[in-house]
Amino acid sequence: MQTQPNNPLHGKTLEAILTELLDYYGWEQMSYHVNINSFQNDPSIKSSLKFLRKTPWARQKVEDLYIKMQERK
Repeated sequence: MQTQPNNPLHGKTLEAILTELLDYYGWEQMSYHVNINSFQNDPSIKSSLKFLRKTPWARQKVEDLYIKMQERK
């Protein structure tokens, strides 16, 4: 297995990314940054994961937000 030291997403599952974002931002701020219903109406990790796995553009926005969060830390 090749390591990717410059890739902050390497080895991270979507669930881990979402959980870290939730701990850092909370649902309200996440829905501000990524405007999707699964972050706004009765949000949960399970429903968000289901939507993000089927919707590439939304997943990309969540991954981009995660990278920005990592740069701020």
